[in-house]
Amino acid sequence: MAKSSPLDLNELMQRAHNMAGIRLADIAADNHIMVPADLRRDKGWVGQLIESELGALAGSRPEQDFLHLGVELKTIPIDHNGKPLETTYVTVAPLTNIQGMTWENSLVYHKLQRVLWVPVEGERNIPVSERRIGTPILWQPNTTQARQLQQDWEEIMELIALGKVDKITARHGEVLQLRPKAANSKTLTESIAEDGSIQLSNPRGFYLKIDFTQQILTNAFS
Repeated sequence: MAKSSPLDLNELMQRAHNMAGIRLADIAADNHIMVPADLRRDKGWVGQLIESELGALAGSRPEQDFLHLGVELKTIPIDHNGKPLETTYVTVAPLTNIQGMTWENSLVYHKLQRVLWVPVEGERNIPVSERRIGTPILWQPNTTQARQLQQDWEEIMELIALGKVDKITARHGEVLQLRPKAANSKTLTESIAEDGSIQLSNPRGFYLKIDFTQQILTNAFS
């Protein structure tokens, strides 16, 4: 049975701290959820398990996981040195109807205003069931981080508006990058072409780069 949503921030943080050091198998058993042998076909499984344990409400809806608390939940797989193992998905990128969109009314801005980071052991030599949850971090971007995020978002969105979505690579952006979102490259969605007409492109998502999330973890634990 899904956990009730936490009433306030203190309750959310207490639940998150209570998970620290616990194996995924134990959290899964408590939530009557089967543990997959590996995550190749269940990439989002760890995140969904933590959402269930903490009582997140949003699911796949385009809003914060704990909208009533103004908190987004992000699990982050780490190695034995505490370094993130992969980039962090933020949200799908709008490729059409973007006229008049600003940083302050974007989903990226909204989702990254306050994030509960939950580190989880992610090295492949550790069975999924045996991986342990780390100490949670409640994070808000500082002035420098907020400026970096805004600058990257604005530059990427300008390229999308100019019809250059297919020329954007993962190297664009200091801390934020745009990448194809779909697992299947045959999946297509509408985007703006260079002449202003509508073309078909792979769906894109915004991701936080590893160096940026590494900085968040380092600052929290230093």
